[in-house]
Amino acid sequence: MSNTLANGSLAQTFIAREWANKTAGFLVMAVLGSLLLTIASKIQVPFFPVPMTLQTLAVFAIGAAYGRNLAVATVLLYLAQGFAGLPVFAGAAAGPAYFIGGTGGYLAGFVVAAFIIGTAADKGWSKSAIKMGGVILAADVVIFMLGFAWLSTLIGAEKAFTFGVVPFVLGDLVKIAIAALAVSAVWKVWKRA
Repeated sequence: MSNTLANGSLAQTFIAREWANKTAGFLVMAVLGSLLLTIASKIQVPFFPVPMTLQTLAVFAIGAAYGRNLAVATVLLYLAQGFAGLPVFAGAAAGPAYFIGGTGGYLAGFVVAAFIIGTAADKGWSKSAIKMGGVILAADVVIFMLGFAWLSTLIGAEKAFTFGVVPFVLGDLVKIAIAALAVSAVWKVWKRA
């Protein structure tokens, strides 16, 4: 068992151990992850200074648990569902026009964040809450940078920073801690199984 857990993400380890057909396991995990993203985007948690959705928490957790390839494929599947008009995003709006609205840069950031976090998970960093927390923080900065850059083209830099970054920093720090701690805890439980 220790060799199986030496490298790779939780999902890779699970698929290798539990699925005879690895492709089917990959597809099932991607669909489940896109459903998790959809559910997380619909949940609003009262928080200061603004209510938060759990969408970025889901991106962080998927990246940390799935590894690079599966995490990126999952986020792309989720975005494709939204592009096709399925109501997967936080509001009721969906379709191609949604991607050129105020959240377009953040959505692109989800893909990059999944890549960054998943790459670290593939190297075994998700076993350490501290390492994974640092990687998720870096990935979250990228989400904010891409979201801010795109939003700035729509409403100007000052408003983009005031309304598109500042209100969400505290909530994202909490979500970073939750994702890093949760995935490392699952690894500890998995090792005992």
